[in-house]
Amino acid sequence: MNDTEIWHTTPTDGNIFDDLGFNSIEAQKLKIKSDLMIALSQWIEKNKLKQKEAAKLLNISRPRVSDVTRGKIEKFTIDALIDMVEMSGHKVHLSVS
Repeated sequence: MNDTEIWHTTPTDGNIFDDLGFNSIEAQKLKIKSDLMIALSQWIEKNKLKQKEAAKLLNISRPRVSDVTRGKIEKFTIDALIDMVEMSGHKVHLSVS
């Protein structure tokens, strides 16, 4: 029998990468990459695109689409992800505070 009761939770500050112990600069970069990858994955799903179709529209290889949808964050630069988001017909807006 498995014990599935939650004994303790720690509130997040909004960036899971900070919570996981990454330094603040790296955590922010990972959060940006993650947000861009989520947007791309949602676009692919919403449009019911096969990976081959998404690859053609994004002007990347099919394995790169797979890397996006599987969350392989280390394989991408922020620039590359922004290019893909733009190719999907969306705009990226950056806010500095």
